[in-house]
Amino acid sequence: MTLYAETSAVLHWLFGEADALALLDHLRAANKVVASRLTWIETHRVIRRAEREQRIGDAEVAELLAIFARAAAHWAVLELTRDVAERAVEGFPVEPVRTLDAIHLASVLFLRRSLPDLALLSTDERVRRNAARLGISLLPA
Repeated sequence: MTLYAETSAVLHWLFGEADALALLDHLRAANKVVASRLTWIETHRVIRRAEREQRIGDAEVAELLAIFARAAAHWAVLELTRDVAERAVEGFPVEPVRTLDAIHLASVLFLRRSLPDLALLSTDERVRRNAARLGISLLPA
C-alpha cells in the first residue's frame, strides 16, 4: 500500500499524541509514503512555533527535526503543482474546507490517478470527512 502522510498525522506522531504508535505502525507498514511539500513546511512551522511559545526547548526541537528528517528521507515528495493548486480551489463535498486542507485533499486526488492503492493517513476530522466522501481510503480506520 502507498500512504499519503498528511500533516496532522505526522504531527500527532512526532509530538507523541495518544495515537502516535498506531500512526508510526502505518508509516512503517507502507510500501511507499508520499507527502506534499506542504507537510514539510507545516511540520517545521509547528515545531518552530512550539519553540517560540516555549512549549518545547532547544533539545526537543533538534530531536523532533532529526526524527522527521530521518523518516522523511525515505518519503516521496509531491511539490505544489499547478494541477494541485487548480483542484484545491474547486469545491469539496463537505465545505467549508480550510486552504491547507484543500491542498492536501487535492494532492491525494492528483496522486490517486497514478497510485490506485493510495490511502490517506490523517487525524484531521475535516480532511477525513471529505476524503471519505471522495472515496479515498483512510487510515487509521
